[in-house]
This record gives sequence, structure tokens and C-alpha cells, in this order.
Amino acid sequence: QVHLVDTGGGLVEAGASLRLSCVASGRIFSAYAMAWFRQAPGKEREFVAAISYAGETYYAHALKGRFTISRDNAKNMLSLQMDSLKAEDTAVYYCAGARIEGTLGYYSDYIQIAQYAHWGQGTQVTVSS
Repeated sequence: QVHLVDTGGGLVEAGASLRLSCVASGRIFSAYAMAWFRQAPGKEREFVAAISYAGETYYAHALKGRFTISRDNAKNMLSLQMDSLKAEDTAVYYCAGARIEGTLGYYSDYIQIAQYAHWGQGTQVTVSS
């Protein structure tokens, strides 16, 4: 049973930074791609960033440059550094673990919700303007 716990959300002002963390248990963390998604009120869940088992990173085009995804396989931990936050970044953020080991393929594969079978409970990020 895979278990993901994501933390680090909060209420910040526009322009501030936050760092989200996700701790995984239940399988060999280093063998799987991981990702962050977010869901704003009234909107569908959307891709934020992903990192392959080998450390290759993928970002939503609109967020690249402000957000940085990383992983620490020794600690079974996934992180998302969010800088220069904007009001439109307000959402619940979810970490996600891939269904299968190894590479998921191309960018178009990493951004698909269906590629991820395991989800954290979500952490609220609120950015005031």
C-alpha cells in the first residue's frame, strides 16, 4: 500500500515563496516518477510539475521559472519550491506517484493524471493579492 503525505501549504502574500513536501512510504520511491498537481475551486485538477525516477523534470509551461520540483530518494521525499507566488496559484496542491516503474515516456505522458495511481491528501496554498 502506497501512502503519500503532503505538507507545507499556507497563506502567503503575493510575491512570497513556499516549499511543499511529500513523504512517500510503501514502495521503492526511487523507482517511480512523481508529480505535483493542483486544483483551484471550481476548476479541474491540473498538472504543475513532474520528476522522473532518473531526475528529469517537467513543468507546466506557465509555471516554469517560478516553480522547482526535486526529490530526495534517501528520504523518500518529493518537494516543490514555489517562488514569486501569485493569487492565481491559490489551490489545493497534491503530490502523486506514478502507476508504473521507470520512465513514463515523453512530456505529454508525465502531465496526464491517468499516469498516477497514488495521491496525497492535498495541502492548501492561498496567495493573497
